[in-house]
Amino acid sequence: MKRFLPLLVVTALLATFPAAAQNAVPQIAFDSVANPLTLPDDIYLGEVGGVAANSKGDIFVYTRTGHPTVSLGSARPFAHGGSRLFQFDRNGKFIREIGQGNYGFMFAQQVRIDPQDNIWIVDQMTGYVMKLDTGGRVQMLLGRKPEAIPVPAPTGPAPAGRGLPGAGAQSDVFNRPTDVAWDAAGNIFVADGIGNARVAKFSSKGVFIKSWGSRGTDPGLFGTARAIAVDAPGNVYVADAGNKRIQVFDNNGTFKTQYTNVGTPTALCITPGPNQFLYSSNSNPPDDIDVAGEIYKMKLDGTIVGRFGRAGKLLKEFGTVNAIDCRSENNLLVGEIGNMRVQKLALH
Repeated sequence: MKRFLPLLVVTALLATFPAAAQNAVPQIAFDSVANPLTLPDDIYLGEVGGVAANSKGDIFVYTRTGHPTVSLGSARPFAHGGSRLFQFDRNGKFIREIGQGNYGFMFAQQVRIDPQDNIWIVDQMTGYVMKLDTGGRVQMLLGRKPEAIPVPAPTGPAPAGRGLPGAGAQSDVFNRPTDVAWDAAGNIFVADGIGNARVAKFSSKGVFIKSWGSRGTDPGLFGTARAIAVDAPGNVYVADAGNKRIQVFDNNGTFKTQYTNVGTPTALCITPGPNQFLYSSNSNPPDDIDVAGEIYKMKLDGTIVGRFGRAGKLLKEFGTVNAIDCRSENNLLVGEIGNMRVQKLALH
């Protein structure tokens, strides 16, 4: 005689499968420092687009403050800006503001610090990727604003210090770039990620080398390229948030593999040293609030070491993580858009 489980029992068993799959990922214990940054009384953080540390431990925050600067040097004054770059010491004490009134600081997307401690700003709405030296002086500018009238497309390679030839007609205009990274040789990789959905590679001098990718779902294409990181051998990791995956390419843009087990990756960071790890934020979480908003720690082959955090507004919870700094493997800086703050984390 056949026997059947009651419907309620079957339903309960099926409901446990997703939770069991999530619980299979180890939880990493961690602490978060309360109020890690000390700001002057008249300065506030807005949405934190980027946070990064240099070799001395100084912390840089690129934030959307909604505080425009008014230009008076023309017959018709106009407001520009809306984002600000702050520097703090390793203990979180405010040092200075960099680039106050800079025309390129409009919509903070990311800040990165290269191995020489140069400061790199990615601004989504101006379309600029800007290199500043340690004194805050502009050293290189990739990208530019489009002309108000049509301009014939140039022929030949893009000039040094200018943006990339685009898909189709050559162009040096980025369309809402999101991130920047470098390999050991100093080559520059830009995630031109929201409007153009591609990656651009430049020499260390800013000379365009090549680009790859466009809108799509196949390997090598992107929904949106939200973040980029490069490992020690020069492989390029791209957070393809639109397709809920991390894609991995060799140094010339040839597709190698993809990881689809980390939700919707939005921020990436690869640790230094011979034994590297990849951190990825799941900032557009699934329906299950118990696993929403977490950050994953991974080996470079895609193996998940563990995860930590969840969506929320309390300490040790995350609200749309857009930036991760992992200069030290178990000591992270996390920049949140939704909670308008920086958290300083210590993983156990």
